[in-house]
Amino acid sequence: MNVKYGHTNIITTNWKALCSFYQTVFNCVPVPPQRDQKGLWLDKGTGVHNAHLQGMHLRLPGYGDTGPTLEIYQYDEIIDTEKPQPNKKEFGHIAFQTDNIHQLLDLAIKNGASKIGELSRNYVDGVGQLTFIYISDRDGNIIELQNWS
Repeated sequence: MNVKYGHTNIITTNWKALCSFYQTVFNCVPVPPQRDQKGLWLDKGTGVHNAHLQGMHLRLPGYGDTGPTLEIYQYDEIIDTEKPQPNKKEFGHIAFQTDNIHQLLDLAIKNGASKIGELSRNYVDGVGQLTFIYISDRDGNIIELQNWS
């Protein structure tokens, strides 16, 4: 049996705005077509009655034309829950590596991100110096920015 990572999904209330954030800040690339999906097959697979979603896949940077994607979707009906927390039992975060963490952090903040933590450094034996910070995107999803040297 072969297994291959495919994508990570984020549900939002404005898929076009969130796609724009990930394209501008992280150089994610749209993978057409835009999705506009509904039907019994979607209800059955998701377990959501009368599901209707719209959105797009964005190719994540650094892995070429066949790399994994970030799937950003918007359902007609969104259930609002409490704000994500780094230490809450749930999906934790998505991480992006960069050679200039200060520049990427500034770009993210200018495009609607918020700091959760502060820049921090730690030496990991056998790996190197890690500089990282947790931020949230415009919807509150947690993102780790990291630099290894």
